Amino acid sequence: MGLRLHRYLPLVLAAITVLPSSGQAQGKDGWVGTWATSPVVAKNKDENGHFGAEGTDGTTLREIVHVSIGGPSVRVILTNEFGEDPLTISAAQIAARVTGSDVAAGSSVTLTFGGHSSVVIPPGALIVSDPAALKVAALSDLAVSLFVPDQTVSQITLHNFADTTNYMIAGNAVANPSLTGAKNVYSWQFLKGVDVQAGTDSAAIVAFGDSITDGARSTRDTNQRWPDILASRLAANKKTAKLGVLNEGIGGNRILHDVTGPSALARFDRDVLAQAGVKYLIILESINDIGHAADPVKPFDVVSADDLIAGYQQLIRRAHTHGIKVFGATLTPYVGAKYQSSTGETMRQAVNQWIRTTKDLDGYVDFEKATSDPAHPGVYLPAADGGDHLHPSDAGYKLMGDSIDLKLFEK
Repeated sequence: MGLRLHRYLPLVLAAITVLPSSGQAQGKDGWVGTWATSPVVAKNKDENGHFGAEGTDGTTLREIVHVSIGGPSVRVILTNEFGEDPLTISAAQIAARVTGSDVAAGSSVTLTFGGHSSVVIPPGALIVSDPAALKVAALSDLAVSLFVPDQTVSQITLHNFADTTNYMIAGNAVANPSLTGAKNVYSWQFLKGVDVQAGTDSAAIVAFGDSITDGARSTRDTNQRWPDILASRLAANKKTAKLGVLNEGIGGNRILHDVTGPSALARFDRDVLAQAGVKYLIILESINDIGHAADPVKPFDVVSADDLIAGYQQLIRRAHTHGIKVFGATLTPYVGAKYQSSTGETMRQAVNQWIRTTKDLDGYVDFEKATSDPAHPGVYLPAADGGDHLHPSDAGYKLMGDSIDLKLFEK
């Protein structure tokens, strides 16, 4: 019989497993996040609320993650944060990924939860697996395989834009080296994070933002988001090679209002403070607050630059309480975007000026300078524009990742 967490204990579970002290923020126990994503909610489209392939005993999900730092052992965080029903995971494995859905021979390790191979996660809760003896290489791909038996899942907890090909197949195939005939899936379902035991001198950087952090318009399966570029640079630098990078971006996210997923203020504790070993934070948020508030056609949730700055200050204050250094990232160009306006551009410039000059932050990253056309203020460099004048291209993401001064993380 698998581990069953009492349905009335999700808040207790969260308090035990995810709320760090300032000591944890510096990797006190050696566990550090190497990969993470921010979950949102999706309604199950099945009219009966069943999850997976109809008429089967359940479904295997094989989810691919590209880690930042390595270590001799690993643990996985599974989530039912937005679920309305208990979620049963009957079997789980983690392995080194070779290509596609194929895993390296002999690398698969069974994941357990309190010594059990299955677990029931209450609505609103998450769970951290027991440590698994899998040697993880920096900048490598892992495959997390979950067998989800046929059950009622009225609301699915997922990250809806993975920018990575994942796999789904009927039946329990977690131990299969390859999932021949599997359906491609472009979200991460029930998977929130992967930690490695990297040592007490290791730490994590959280990249906290919207679609520009999530990697919108970057090439799928190539890991060219700006946090990926940063992770590669950190790994190549001896002084920063022990730093993991966690991408906590959600497309459409805003600081002050919910939209695609909870607002930055609402999700900050679970997506930043709860991460293992987090020591640094980069915030790239508010272009969606500005775009919708100053939309020339139909403005809504109207806010001012001062409102947004007050939101930033709340995030900074909460991070500093946990010993986390906070770096602001200037907002990239948006002139020409669908919701661009002159009023919004004035707000964007005001927020950027505050980021560059405030003493509240521990420093800043100038993404605007890295991606702007010097001859046309507020406009992307042609090569950096992803095509919609809002999101970068692969080249634009590289300019962003390359513009970050690694010395920020050497102290």
